[in-house]
Amino acid sequence: MIFVFTGPESTGKTTLANHFSKIGNASLVEEYARTFLEDLNRDYNLADVIEMAATQLKMEQDATKQGATILFLDTDLITYSIWIKVKYNTTIDWIDNAISNQPKKHYFLCNIDVPWEPDPLREAPNKKDREKLFTMYLNLLEKHQFSYTILSGNLDERIEKCRKTINLLSSNQSIK
Repeated sequence: MIFVFTGPESTGKTTLANHFSKIGNASLVEEYARTFLEDLNRDYNLADVIEMAATQLKMEQDATKQGATILFLDTDLITYSIWIKVKYNTTIDWIDNAISNQPKKHYFLCNIDVPWEPDPLREAPNKKDREKLFTMYLNLLEKHQFSYTILSGNLDERIEKCRKTINLLSSNQSIK
């Protein structure tokens, strides 16, 4: 089973993905954008975001081929699709096609009800922008009729909701 942590920046996706991959002894595909952008010595552009999306997808496909019972993703192409739409007001056909034709996943959509934390790579500290982004994620998940759970509340509440959902959806493994 593939579980994806998604949603606007600074909502706990990486913390949750790392937590569950460790306690579940499961594979994790990290967010490639952070690595790419930390090594970039200039402002990023559309071509960079498309390159990051392609690498993120390849990392996900490589991890899936290894046949893990449970795989956690600290983002996927949905994030790149929304990023490109917001930042460049465009869409990329191969990204949208890959989203439409992806393997079965369950999404954990992280709500914005946690404090935004400053980070040089984050771009949306404004609450209205974060609300708009959250709605875009929700609309995209619903448009594709993807399985998802909205995570709200503090970290412990989010962990517990994830744990229950993972155990319900994963017949082969129980996460404590």
